[in-house]
Amino acid sequence: MINGSKRIAQPIRWAMVGGGRNSQIGYIHRSAALRDQSFALVAGAFDIDPGRGREFGVQLGVDPQRCYPDYRTLFEQEARRPDGIQAVSVATPNGTHFAITRAALEAGLHVVCEKPLCFTLEEAETLREIALANNRVVGVTYGYAGHQLIEQARAMIADGELGEIRMVHMQFAHGFHSAPVEGQNEATKWRVDPRLAGPSYVLGDVGTHPLYLSEVMLPEFRIKRLMCSRQSFVKSRAPLEDNAYTLMEYEGGAMGLVWSSAVNAGSMHGQKIRVIGSRASLEWWDEHPNQLAFEIQGQPVQVLERGMGYLHPGALLDDRIGAGHPEGLFEAWSNLYYRFAMAMDATERGDGALLAGLRYPDIHAGVEGVRWVERCVQSADRGGVWVDY
Repeated sequence: MINGSKRIAQPIRWAMVGGGRNSQIGYIHRSAALRDQSFALVAGAFDIDPGRGREFGVQLGVDPQRCYPDYRTLFEQEARRPDGIQAVSVATPNGTHFAITRAALEAGLHVVCEKPLCFTLEEAETLREIALANNRVVGVTYGYAGHQLIEQARAMIADGELGEIRMVHMQFAHGFHSAPVEGQNEATKWRVDPRLAGPSYVLGDVGTHPLYLSEVMLPEFRIKRLMCSRQSFVKSRAPLEDNAYTLMEYEGGAMGLVWSSAVNAGSMHGQKIRVIGSRASLEWWDEHPNQLAFEIQGQPVQVLERGMGYLHPGALLDDRIGAGHPEGLFEAWSNLYYRFAMAMDATERGDGALLAGLRYPDIHAGVEGVRWVERCVQSADRGGVWVDY
């Protein structure tokens, strides 16, 4: 079910804060946002160095007069234009997310923010209050949730194909930081600095990704309490962890486990989620995102393939190319970005019915990610005790 038509009548006038020339995540944001003609990049504050940011923006085709030295100037100047921006993406280090997102919301802009949304639950709740009061959309880039088979898993679980859900095993455990690479890598250096990264490293950086996948697949599940143990195997990273185990008890008695790690030596990515029911299990691995394993007790394993007609209609909605052709990260992010655009457009038009049926990682998902990290840190720092969620 390939849909090549435009999803909104006019593209959202859009800017970026951060995401400059050497930013991998900035390139992903732009590739995803521009793919479906849902956004038009018209302005930005792309770099902490104003001259470098201006040069880069011009290379992207942005008017040099709309390449600003900082986010405050960007918001102030664009507010004075009749064709000013409607939305902004925040692709900067974690420590800046709260201030930039708050300023954008107070300027009447929709926001797409990198995760984590901010450092503390108090800050997250503040952003939620401002967003709701100003009727603005906040999207959080849990990009893996845009893969089609996540929607398939959600539908199968809702239809009872797994039986009663007993366990959810999650991991995002790569090995690229098993040595102190931050000495030579600026992109890693800030991630292990509490001033810039916040109260955690891998819990917030990678652990929240499979956690959000579980929230998509199991929307009715609520965490009752959790306990966490975190380690700094590269000692110079302390007090921030490069490995953590989190055990969770859900309301109703199901159990969850999250392994968050950057020191799983030899692992490329290692992000997996396995949902285990009383009669069957599902497993998805982001290194093979076009396949979903369905394992019924006592029967051969089934591998469901992206794009096939036997899938749930919701899983086919995001097809961009026929079955058999592999789709990956850019397609997944694009699926989120067109949803962000549709939510922003529907909000502007007051289309509550469309908004009610549109799933995307929103301000509430951002708040829950911050809550989870905060509770994990509390548990670990008290010696790995159970804490109420």
